[in-house]
Amino acid sequence: MRALITGVTGQDGSYLAEQLLARGYEVHGVIRRSSSFNTERVDHLYRDPHEEDVKFILHHGDLCDGGRMAQLLYRLQPDEVYHLGAQSHVRVSFDIPEYTMDATGMATVRLLEAMHEAGVTSRFYQAASSEMFGASPPPQSETTPFRPRSPYGVAKAMAFWTAVSYRESYGMFCCNGIAFNHESPRRGETFVTRKITRALARIQAGLQDKLYLGNLDAKRDWGYTPDYTEAMHLMLQRPEPDDYVLATGECHSVREFLDRAAGHLGLDWEGFVEIDERYYRPYEVDVLCGDATKARRALGWEPSVTFEELVRLMVDADVKLLEDQLAGRAVRVTS
Repeated sequence: MRALITGVTGQDGSYLAEQLLARGYEVHGVIRRSSSFNTERVDHLYRDPHEEDVKFILHHGDLCDGGRMAQLLYRLQPDEVYHLGAQSHVRVSFDIPEYTMDATGMATVRLLEAMHEAGVTSRFYQAASSEMFGASPPPQSETTPFRPRSPYGVAKAMAFWTAVSYRESYGMFCCNGIAFNHESPRRGETFVTRKITRALARIQAGLQDKLYLGNLDAKRDWGYTPDYTEAMHLMLQRPEPDDYVLATGECHSVREFLDRAAGHLGLDWEGFVEIDERYYRPYEVDVLCGDATKARRALGWEPSVTFEELVRLMVDADVKLLEDQLAGRAVRVTS
């Protein structure tokens, strides 16, 4: 089996690549050209292409470059395509809405149209998002109306309906995974959960004095990323394509996450956390909490890590990461 992953250097892409390689897949990943190294999450998977039986191959490409993506799809003829790449930071999407629409919404159009025109019959996974629900009250399921409150949410809704359209119009095997927030030690450092755990490790070590955050009362459904990437693979093994919500069914506020994380280290966060309104969204999403009943029944999927376990796992990983950095040891986050 051959898989192509867009966004392979991200949190989701790196875990998914590991899981597919463990199943014997040949995994191809798309990376953007950069003058600085941007592959740390997958460096442990990389092998010199001159070696024999290399199963993990990286290709330069950009989701805004339709010609290159079409070329890769036609040349590789993958059995499965996991489209995870996007401009995925919700707050930043308000600052760069046009690029967000292009890299997150139009990118899906480019990929599916290239597959359709070239006759590429890959099974296609589209990484949809709980941000599409926006103002719709919880619990949110596959039948909940989309009411996005950000350019990112709008772009993801566009990508969702594009996948549905190509499935229904051309009979293509397209699945949407509507993933609620999923976190891990590989989460980007500007996302609130990782921002918190990384800062707490530095504050405990005396390297940082303040942690600036935005809305502490926003509530989210937080799960563990490897659970969600497992579900992505399960969707593409089904006899028929469909759309599934992936969620734990529990929601917790940013304040709760902060309180559990600080408490794990014996810190009183009220002494160093300050609110900066620049981190507020122009239009807030108050509560996202998913109903994954369909995924549980159809896929046999269950989250394996609780909220409390996730918080401790992320805090411990950032403490260990900082200790390694300070000791001058080689650093690789693999949890």
